[in-house]
Amino acid sequence: MNAKTAVVVGASGGIGGAVADTLEAGGEYDTVIRLSRSGDGPVRLDLTSEDSIRNAADWLADKQITPSLVFVATGLLHEDGKGPEKSLRQLEADWLIRNYQVNAIGPALVAKYFLPLMERSEATRFAALSARVGSISDNRLGGWYGYRASKAALNMMIRNLSIEWSRKNDRAIIVALHPGTVDTGLSVPFQGNVPPEKLFDSARAARQLLTVLEALKPADSGKIFAWDGTEIQP
Repeated sequence: MNAKTAVVVGASGGIGGAVADTLEAGGEYDTVIRLSRSGDGPVRLDLTSEDSIRNAADWLADKQITPSLVFVATGLLHEDGKGPEKSLRQLEADWLIRNYQVNAIGPALVAKYFLPLMERSEATRFAALSARVGSISDNRLGGWYGYRASKAALNMMIRNLSIEWSRKNDRAIIVALHPGTVDTGLSVPFQGNVPPEKLFDSARAARQLLTVLEALKPADSGKIFAWDGTEIQP
């Protein structure tokens, strides 16, 4: 049996760290590589720097590592006093760009450099954290312009990637995953109206997401799935 490697991007975050921990405890993967901008792993990866993403991929290639799973566990909702916009008058170009940079462009560039490293003849998985609020058809409340739009853009990136990559590996699964509301720094300012049973700790969220991911088939590639396995419409 060939050794299997999983790569977790954003492994210094709450969900990313829990995903890496769960993968290590599960025993399915011989090696779990943690990458983040903190540089705690074997090589630093800054999602906002294409050079950094390329360098991390080059490190994997130099080590002749062919991941079976790449899990991008990153996301931006608020930062330095900025948060989701409640109305049109709060739109700011720089904050919109920042949302797109972290939530859509970064994961797409990870795919650009990491997908070519993955096996072409085996079932492989590439997943990125999205959000239900990125669903255009599910949007009934409005607001949260930058976050919603950047997650919708990520969902389209995932769809595009799945179509192109299926021509190279028809067993590949490329999906977006919605973790629900997880008790991490990202959600802390927005937990007030979340029922206790719908607020997940990181360990539970990681288990739920990986359970969903492992159950998916190639026909599911390009889609968005929630933590409970239900498909979210774009």
